[in-house]
Amino acid sequence: MYIARQPIFDRAMKVYGYELLFRSDEKAVAYGSTTAEQSTATVLGGLFELGLDQLVGNKKAFVNFDYQFLLSESIELISAETLVIEVLENTIVDEVLLERLKKLKKAGYTIALDDFEESLQSYPIVPIADIIKYDILLTPLDSIRQDVKEALSQHKYILAEKIENEEEFQKAKEMGFHFFQGFFFSKPKIVGGLKAAKTANTIYQRIIGELHKEEPSYKKIAEIIETDVNLAYRVMKASTMRHNVDANKTILMALTKMGLVELERWMSILMLQELSSKKPLELVRLSLVRSKFGELIAYNSSFKKRRYEISLMSLFSVLDAIMDLPMETALEGLSLSEDVKEVLVHCEGDLKSIFYMMTAYEKGDWQRTNELAEEIKLDPSKLMKLYLEAVTWANDTMKTIG
Repeated sequence: MYIARQPIFDRAMKVYGYELLFRSDEKAVAYGSTTAEQSTATVLGGLFELGLDQLVGNKKAFVNFDYQFLLSESIELISAETLVIEVLENTIVDEVLLERLKKLKKAGYTIALDDFEESLQSYPIVPIADIIKYDILLTPLDSIRQDVKEALSQHKYILAEKIENEEEFQKAKEMGFHFFQGFFFSKPKIVGGLKAAKTANTIYQRIIGELHKEEPSYKKIAEIIETDVNLAYRVMKASTMRHNVDANKTILMALTKMGLVELERWMSILMLQELSSKKPLELVRLSLVRSKFGELIAYNSSFKKRRYEISLMSLFSVLDAIMDLPMETALEGLSLSEDVKEVLVHCEGDLKSIFYMMTAYEKGDWQRTNELAEEIKLDPSKLMKLYLEAVTWANDTMKTIG
């Protein structure tokens, strides 16, 4: 089974939930398996056993269901507080389905209509639905203005998916949409001719510069950290939580316990958090998931010896969006290998296979994911486990830098 997730934001750009993307195998165009019942048991049973809290935390889990899925009682494995039931756009609607949806709604489940193109007045599921999703590639925003007004008048929550840029987000927001889904949050909004302030970045660059010397000095790094009370506190907090270092001990002892590789990663993470203070928190979370996912992919592939380099590449893969700068400009002053810069700036070079595989996995493009896994000699059956491990690590890490 394959599983990935895409965030869904509210109007304040806070994560409301995640749409979970999954397939039983890489060739499946729907849910796969020999029967709908077996598929339902496989997918929902798997999600139940894995623990949705690891995937979505306290947010909503949006899951697509077809006719047979909706009639299966396996849906009740997942709590109504967590699950949003998305009715696929090609689902046959009959009295049996309508009664089942009414029962689920009465039990507290949220009902959403996926890729809605029907009439709000005549489509029979509309009165039951709580959320209506519009794919703005299929139904451009200008073409559904009247429908949006009608949906709002019926007190429906409306969600715009396939939002790809800031302009589309703002336009949908002005039209009254409540929720937004797409890759717009991971793309930079360039401010013409202006560079983001570098002052908050300087101390991190000094530390990373010291780490890249032939013989890095823990003492010098500790001295730099001690010039910033906030940074010193965060380093001690991270060390205490992850290594059980006595909080009364020194910065120097905490750094020694961490080790140079982990220290470099932590400085990079803290720098990203500092730079993204006015950005959606999900950007930092995405960076962390990618960082660990990239490292685990590398460790289990032909890139094993380059896993830390790949981890850093993955961590900085949305730095342009965080800083609202072209990637080449955002990377200035950072001590990164030419291979890392080549893939982040030009999507080329020796590491591009891993970068493309991560993004294909995030989008649920399982065929492309498998092709690239084969290219780097990675067993694709391991990917779901590695991804979930990365998500768990990112969640734990967010707690230590909060």
